[in-house]
Amino acid sequence: MADKSETMTVIRQAVIGMQMLCVAFGALVLVPILTGLNPSVALFTAGVGTLIFQIVTKRKVPIFLASSFAFIAPIIYGVQTWGIPATLSGLLAAGLVYLMLSGLIVLRGLSIIKKVLPPVVVGPVIMVIGLNLAPVAVHLAMGKTGDGTAVLVAQGPALIVALSSLLVTVLAVLLGKGMVRLLAILIGISAGYLISLLLGLVDFAPVLKAPFFSVPEFVFPQLNWQAVFFIVPVAIAPAIEHIGDMLAISHVVGEDFLVKPGLHRTLLGDGLATSFAAMVGGPPNTTYSEVTGAVTLTRAFNPAIMTWAALTAIVLSFSGTLGAVLATIPTPVMGGIMTLLFGTIATIGMNSLVREGTDLAQPRNMIIVSLILVFGIGDMALGYADFMVRGIGLAAIVGVVLNLLLPKKISV
Repeated sequence: MADKSETMTVIRQAVIGMQMLCVAFGALVLVPILTGLNPSVALFTAGVGTLIFQIVTKRKVPIFLASSFAFIAPIIYGVQTWGIPATLSGLLAAGLVYLMLSGLIVLRGLSIIKKVLPPVVVGPVIMVIGLNLAPVAVHLAMGKTGDGTAVLVAQGPALIVALSSLLVTVLAVLLGKGMVRLLAILIGISAGYLISLLLGLVDFAPVLKAPFFSVPEFVFPQLNWQAVFFIVPVAIAPAIEHIGDMLAISHVVGEDFLVKPGLHRTLLGDGLATSFAAMVGGPPNTTYSEVTGAVTLTRAFNPAIMTWAALTAIVLSFSGTLGAVLATIPTPVMGGIMTLLFGTIATIGMNSLVREGTDLAQPRNMIIVSLILVFGIGDMALGYADFMVRGIGLAAIVGVVLNLLLPKKISV
């Protein structure tokens, strides 16, 4: 009788785990679709990354790791400028930033994070990540490539598709409840895809030719110092997002995960997962707030559930049919979603300044925020020849340096 009960428990955990993957799926595959990376590899690295995180944190935290939105802009720029292998070297190095922060916490305690990365730095950096991507979203929504240089779909049909996916996503967020709200992005993509089918914009030929089983197309990094110095500073924002996610899941479960297993362990797990993803061609990993929301809704606190979600992602990554279906999604569908998504990222950054009560009337704060925004959005570049830091990465570095150097109080 006990064996039957244990079997039912395992089946229940597996089913809930698959549901958790469904919650994360839309955002998980969105990042590789936008950046030119392989969605099947992203599924594989999300699964393996989550298992790595569980090992490092002693399987205590019910969290799922998958594609990070914070790196979309630098990946797109990196792929266009240096190619995928070189960009992966930058993403591999970005994972090491988490390891450094983990070491700092071990040596100096949690207070060092607030000193180096206060809201006045983190808020505008997150805003820059979203605003820097705004032109990409608009170009795709209008049927062009991300850089706007080529037309993929006529503007009229493209806007119909983009606005449909956007409208349905907005309605799902505002009016939906429970799983509908959690799956708002996936629902919006489905609506845009349906409109695309009706307009004859979808080609199923690649799906029919794709094998049901296929090994993901892994890509390996090639060291490029320009890519490294461009991408590494971007890791500041998702590192702070990680801390917020740990606080959120701690509040939901009723346990302080910043103490046990410890923030140093969760950052270490996230960093190792990100570096592993870059080693095989996947996007950087991050702790998923969507899944935390699902945990809150379902009260499914057992970390074993995330093990099943991870294993399901790994199994799905070997489906050639799934990868081919994802590749048929017309770019205006994603463009419509991105107009909301990238604006939301910028709003989150703005909200972090408001929530922490940052006084922008103070000259010190005004200088820091202003320079981060202009350097980041204007794509300022400093350096020479093969050593160049620019855009979001430079903005993050400038913010950290100014915060450490500018006096807290100015004597009159």
